Amino acid sequence: MNKKALIAMSGGVDSSVAAFLMKEQGYECIGATMKLYQNDDIVINKEHTCCSLDDVEDARAVAHSMGMDHYVMNFKEHFKEQVMDKFVHCYECGITPNPCIDCNRYLKFEYLYQRAQELGMDYVVTGHYAQIVQDETTGRYLLKKAVDASKDQSYVLYSLTQDQLAHTQFPLGGMPKSETRAIAEAHGFVNAKKHDSQDICFVPDGNYAKFIEQHACKTYPEGDFVDVHGNVLGRHKGIIRYTIGQRKGLGLALKEPMYVMDVDIEKNQVVLGRNEDLFSKRLVADDVNLISIGHIDTPIRVTAKVRYRHTEAPATVNPLPDGKIEVIFNEPQRAITKGQAVVLYDGDIVVGGGTICETEKLY
Repeated sequence: MNKKALIAMSGGVDSSVAAFLMKEQGYECIGATMKLYQNDDIVINKEHTCCSLDDVEDARAVAHSMGMDHYVMNFKEHFKEQVMDKFVHCYECGITPNPCIDCNRYLKFEYLYQRAQELGMDYVVTGHYAQIVQDETTGRYLLKKAVDASKDQSYVLYSLTQDQLAHTQFPLGGMPKSETRAIAEAHGFVNAKKHDSQDICFVPDGNYAKFIEQHACKTYPEGDFVDVHGNVLGRHKGIIRYTIGQRKGLGLALKEPMYVMDVDIEKNQVVLGRNEDLFSKRLVADDVNLISIGHIDTPIRVTAKVRYRHTEAPATVNPLPDGKIEVIFNEPQRAITKGQAVVLYDGDIVVGGGTICETEKLY
């Protein structure tokens, strides 16, 4: 009997080509589009968001063109609790979350993965640009960077477990994006020229503060901008509007460029400093997931990145009590931020990662 694969189809070109490649390999495929929210849930009347009717129809059209069954699966309540509510709570606490990591962790590779098992599927397949291989020596499944470095998404996939990796496939990890487009165009997919989504799916206009206020049904009080010595520099418009390293949108006329260094929830203050004041070498991460190794008992050398677009930098990882890790960089890194993920690499292999919960005091 053919192996069976549940294809997570967003309506975009990547997941469509992933489905095509699995079909080409002889898999029995079913397409699944996750319904994560209604446009009313994000208080926006926009057709082309990732859960729009257009996206569902694009996914269905591509699936049917390949003779695949296609289903829409309702995960709205899970998405609200695990992603949108958490997003709001983090900003209220002065923390900057990464909702794409949470969506992958809880929606695609937990709830969708569970649904795949219930349907008797062997694999969950997505259009992510990353690679999965099995180490012949240890038997462990490894998550590796994509061949196309400009599209690599291994950073947002660090939370995958061994069991999930064993039952997941990323068919696009070994090809450049240009080849993905070429395949879609060659086979006449309706979404072959569709633009890639850039923003957080539930904040398509990029206005985080507006989404948070509308989702939480409240406004956030103004407070003081202060410098590192506590001198008042002006008034801010609510702490949810600011994150570490931010310069734009401060609305201040200052003698020199200033950047957000801290958000003090108790005092309702936003602390500003110079760019050079943002650099630090140490962080602590919790909620750690390891992939290439089972545990960290002694210090190990890695390269690490603290944001999706951050360039990896050499660092030492030290084990701490309660499963936490300490990461010390060789050279100071800019704007290390609580709530973001630190992901550890050994060459092109993901060692693991965790959520940044403690950073060096910058002032």
